[in-house]
Parts: sequence; C-alpha cells; structure tokens
Amino acid sequence: MRNSTVIFATNNQHKVEEIRAITGTQFNIITLKEAGINIDIPEPHNTIQENASEKSNTIFKLTKQNCFGEDTGLEVEALNGEPGVKSARYAGDEKNFEANIDKLLSKLNGIKHRNAQFKTVISLMWDAKEYLFEGVTKGKIINERRGKNGFGYDAVFMPEDSNKTFGEMEMAEKNLLSHRRKATDKLIEFLKQQ
Repeated sequence: MRNSTVIFATNNQHKVEEIRAITGTQFNIITLKEAGINIDIPEPHNTIQENASEKSNTIFKLTKQNCFGEDTGLEVEALNGEPGVKSARYAGDEKNFEANIDKLLSKLNGIKHRNAQFKTVISLMWDAKEYLFEGVTKGKIINERRGKNGFGYDAVFMPEDSNKTFGEMEMAEKNLLSHRRKATDKLIEFLKQQ
C-alpha cells in the first residue's frame, strides 16, 4: 500500500477504538482530531450509505487526502427498519443512547417478533474515487439491557448464534461477529491491494 495513513472521518472515539482494534498496525488510521480537523459532519440523508458518503466526501474536499467515513444503523423488522439512519438520534438530537434504548424497548413492548440487524457502510475516498464496503450482522432485540461493554444499542442486541449481547462481549469477541468488522475487513482487503 502506497500511503498507509488514512483519515477516519468521525468524532466517535468508540468507533475509532473498534476499527483500530480490527486493523491493528497494518495502516495508520488517524482521527479528525489528530488530523487537526474540528468539525461535526452533518448526517442529513435518508440512507446509511449516503451519510457515510457525506462524511468521506466532506473530509476529502477539505484535505484532498485519502479518508473514509462510516455510518451504522440498527434496523428492526417489526418497526419497518427503525431506527435505521436515525439510530444515534432516535430519541432526540442530543444522541442519548440510554434514551434511544428506552424508546426502542417501549416501541417493541408486547412484540414477539424482534429480529433486527446492524448495518455498517464504509465510504472510502481513495485517489479521489469513492469505494463502498458494507457489513451486516443479524440478530434480535432482547427485552432488557445486558452488559456494560460496547456502546449504542449493544446492551440489547444479541447476534445470531450467540447467547450474549454485544454489551456482554469483550471488544475482541464482538469484533469477531460485528457488522463494523465485516465492512472493515472489506476495506482492509481493498487497501492491501493498493
């Protein structure tokens, strides 16, 4: 790979830690803060993919450097795909995940069919061209929070073939199964070929 430094267009330290844990030392992934960029990139779109593209394109226009943006949403079948693209702001613009989980559990109250999936889309701007990588993890929403690890909806999301929520898993265990891992693996494969 020619240039191993890639800017990750996010201010979310949890996401940075997860992706760095997956990529290890193969690439130098730097945050917006480390790149000296102090902006909050808007997420105005109706799809996860468009929001991921917004992030990478915004930072590419600013820096002209290779960078990637990521957007993730939780899609619940019984709620017609909610919270989806609004996952971080489900209960309001303050991005309070405890309130988001409360809203989700209250909407699912009494519903037995609780299938859900996490979807991550990574938008990479590489040599001024955009490449997209997607990862999906299927599972279900349980009735109450379990576990203190992770962030977002992790305490109520149990992936298929597991008896633990993401919130009960150490990061290494979550990273074996996660949507972000699946999308990041595709990103790594692409970068290795450059």
